[in-house]
Amino acid sequence: MDPLVTVSTLLAIASAGECIVWMVFAFRSFREWRATPFLADALRNVPAELPTMTVVIPAHNEQRVAAACARSVLASDYPGLDVVFVLDRCTDGTRAALEPIAAADPRLRIVDNASCPDDWAGKCNAARVGASHARGELLLFADADTRFDPQLLRASVSMMRARAVKMLSLFSAPTHDHWFELLVQPVTSLMLLKRFPISRINANRWRRPFANGQFMLFDRAAYEAMGGHAAVKDDLLEDLGFARRMRKARIPQAVAVSGGMLRVSMYDSWKAFTTGWKRIYIESCYRNPRRLRSEARQILAIVLVLPVLRTASVVLAAVALLDGRALDEGARAFAVGAIVVGVAAPLVRLLTLAGVYRVAQFPVWSAIFFPGAAISVAGIFSEGARDLASRTPVRWGGRAYVLEPTDQ
Repeated sequence: MDPLVTVSTLLAIASAGECIVWMVFAFRSFREWRATPFLADALRNVPAELPTMTVVIPAHNEQRVAAACARSVLASDYPGLDVVFVLDRCTDGTRAALEPIAAADPRLRIVDNASCPDDWAGKCNAARVGASHARGELLLFADADTRFDPQLLRASVSMMRARAVKMLSLFSAPTHDHWFELLVQPVTSLMLLKRFPISRINANRWRRPFANGQFMLFDRAAYEAMGGHAAVKDDLLEDLGFARRMRKARIPQAVAVSGGMLRVSMYDSWKAFTTGWKRIYIESCYRNPRRLRSEARQILAIVLVLPVLRTASVVLAAVALLDGRALDEGARAFAVGAIVVGVAAPLVRLLTLAGVYRVAQFPVWSAIFFPGAAISVAGIFSEGARDLASRTPVRWGGRAYVLEPTDQ
């Protein structure tokens, strides 16, 4: 066989791995979403009797989003509802934004929190303060950057009862107001789901503990029996802390997809976006620099190494076919096959991502920018590993935290 064709064939075999990777991803995504509970389905059988509920929303300098969040919660069709906004050491206009709403609707109470113990994470402490003012049989902890559909709370309680769990958390639908939300956020979310597949989170056995702090609905008795937020005061991400402790205590919990009934506007700048996701990845990787670097390498292998091999195989195969050499039938077939694989791989990737983005409510067209977005996300993982190794403080909620790396 012609040496040029031989090299091209070897590269084509290697680049065929790119097609296989994306076909496996498509299959696993399809299987995962078929087994995923969607919140809207719970509206078919809402209980006639609904328990009282207190929504606790910690807010640290959330002037940008607090009023819209409060209005959306108060617009819920849920009876027996009250809302506690905890202003956690705010120095902006959050209170001024909320006061007119509270004056018009007594269900909204504003609680000021001026301090935070040294051994507590700020948001965690604010949530504890809010829980101490709660009146409901159910406790919902939500973020100030969320927006509620009017039927969200009814559907959530219905699903919580149907699945017989003591805590229900939701995957939200992100807003698309900034370029990084359109282009990079789909990849950050996919990488989080890679570490925490919904089927594994909801599994009866070998459950992988996960919760989303944007929405955690607790049976109050179970929350208090577990020790409340005092039990997770050392966790920078209290949601993962709760999930891990609930698994250890064998307390049933579940997650569902909100399907747009819960929307969130997480970050308003690229710097805040990268800082926030770095913190999420550090905690989801158990503060292990090796895990973070491994995730970064996997991303770069998929978006850089495999495409380079694929492109090289196509170029060499084309050269072998076009340079006038007399190729035997087998060599020509190998060369043509290398080109077919090289053309098919990016199409398989694009079609797979378009389908996944559509289901996850991201703009389908943004799948075109996946390679560049993935490289950015690999950078976030790598920076998280460097920060851990160098003990660089992580800033969040008005405080700086020095996180100790682990080998978990």
